[in-house]
Amino acid sequence: MQLSETWFVEGTVDFEMQKYRLLAYLRDVDALFGKQELYPQLSDVIFHHENLIAFRNNKQFLQDAFPRRMSELNLQQAELIYERMLEDDELMQELEDITAYALMRIRKTIGMGTELYDEVAHTMEVYPVGLLPVYKDQGYLLLRWGSHQETRAYSYSVSLFERGDAQYRGLKMSYLNSWTRSLMHTPQHIKTELTRQAHSMENPAFFALETALEWPLQATILPIARRVFIRYLSAQA
Repeated sequence: MQLSETWFVEGTVDFEMQKYRLLAYLRDVDALFGKQELYPQLSDVIFHHENLIAFRNNKQFLQDAFPRRMSELNLQQAELIYERMLEDDELMQELEDITAYALMRIRKTIGMGTELYDEVAHTMEVYPVGLLPVYKDQGYLLLRWGSHQETRAYSYSVSLFERGDAQYRGLKMSYLNSWTRSLMHTPQHIKTELTRQAHSMENPAFFALETALEWPLQATILPIARRVFIRYLSAQA
């Protein structure tokens, strides 16, 4: 089950109805966490938490919170709904009750998700493969996880972007190939093969990332590996 960006103001604004809508959504999220699948659920539930905070703290929450995920038409409709809500004290109190309860429950789910995230991130080790060039914002990452007899190779590039007064580093990764683990297919051997094939990169950097955990690759290992790796690169910059 998914929640829309404005789930708490849609349909009948009734505490019990919205409560059960929220609980059904969180039940599905918790079930996926129980299967050790963190993404995109963890990002989504954090998004809803931030929207609720914006609603409670800022009367212009619609303009500030939703532009990335709402069309212009939906935003205009939501603004009209919000203007009508401001004129109804009883309705606003009902919304206050809904958001207070929702924040309490969502925080519990976020807490569960972040504990799982930390458990995975703390097992991940990043290290260079061979000598590194001065420029490290473009190259290759070799991923190994659990007892899987596979080493996955990704090309990566780092880009800088600004949001407000802050500057952030973004990471783009593309899957290239896989090698079965063996005495021959060491990280250094894979580096040699990729270097021979790398016509688009001049003196690329090579890193390996390993974890002993067997958790789902696409839903957990890879999304967290991306975050751990960009933090590692940022520390190296």
